Amino acid sequence: MITYPSPTVCLAHVAPVFLNPAATVDKACSLIQEAAQNGADLIVFPESFLPGFPIWAALQAPINGHDLFKTMAANSVMIEGAEIAAICEAARQNGIFVSLGFSEATKQSVGCLWNANLMIDDQGKILNHHRKLVPTYFEKMIWANGDGAGLKVNETRLGRIGMLICGENTNPLARYSLMAQGEQLHISSYPPIWPTRPLNHADGYNLESAIRIRAGAHSFEAKVFNVVVSACVDDSMMKVVSTLGKEAEEIVEMSPRGVSMVIGPAGEVVSEIKSGEEGLLYHKINLEACVEPKQFHDVVGYYNRFDVFNLQVNTQSQRPVEFLGENLRDGQNNLRSSGEAAKLSQLEGD
Repeated sequence: MITYPSPTVCLAHVAPVFLNPAATVDKACSLIQEAAQNGADLIVFPESFLPGFPIWAALQAPINGHDLFKTMAANSVMIEGAEIAAICEAARQNGIFVSLGFSEATKQSVGCLWNANLMIDDQGKILNHHRKLVPTYFEKMIWANGDGAGLKVNETRLGRIGMLICGENTNPLARYSLMAQGEQLHISSYPPIWPTRPLNHADGYNLESAIRIRAGAHSFEAKVFNVVVSACVDDSMMKVVSTLGKEAEEIVEMSPRGVSMVIGPAGEVVSEIKSGEEGLLYHKINLEACVEPKQFHDVVGYYNRFDVFNLQVNTQSQRPVEFLGENLRDGQNNLRSSGEAAKLSQLEGD
């Protein structure tokens, strides 16, 4: 008989210590411990929580952003680094799953960064490492394109968990690739704000409204619980923003804030926190609620035409270079040496 988990999720509607990875890791570990002590099975952090979202790329011309880009690169973290190891250890010690957004650096390039997210289990093991497929709008000045290696759903004791970062939740093919793997619990991570126009222009991007539309759509289409987590603006971010001038400060202050919420499989909000203040939101979900709506629309089951539509997903990790033939070359050298030795032996015998 199939049984359905009922995990308690904790939404970390919080701000990082902006551009300070060590202090942000300490804050994250403290929140992980607090969430576990309060009975949470999973804690979800916002997009690029470590070391913070590069909001300056929206507030000034690219020619003025070099110093802050260098600061971002210096404070982004590597997957094998001490910062990620500390988060994994906190997950293990507290027996809790952790979803963490971070800006990822690499040894292969001092200037290549990715907008990434990790799913860590309650034993401190990394289950999934996803890099945002395409940075959105001004994010292209900071982050490189990711790949499909992290487009997977993890089978866990909490259910089948998938995750996408911010604007990826607008991509129907990325979302469908997770639906088709039997996703039950979806994680969506967001920044604190997302400005697109100066203050004297109308029709600026309303982040909260956009989140509600796309998050509700995925929950309704996939029949999943959607755990949506946005960051907050705090004094550590505003200290950096203030160096960009008064207009930049005013844009940040006036921009609509992100919202953190849980949406049920019918597409309706079941719990939320939309305050600009930091806080932890707890919600117990019952994945059995995902079953009944599948009778109406099951887009990865009977409510589709697989003879008409076909989707292929490349899940290979993309690398800048692949060295071929080194082992073969070593083998050829060994064969050549053996052949030369045999020939020499034959000559000596003669």
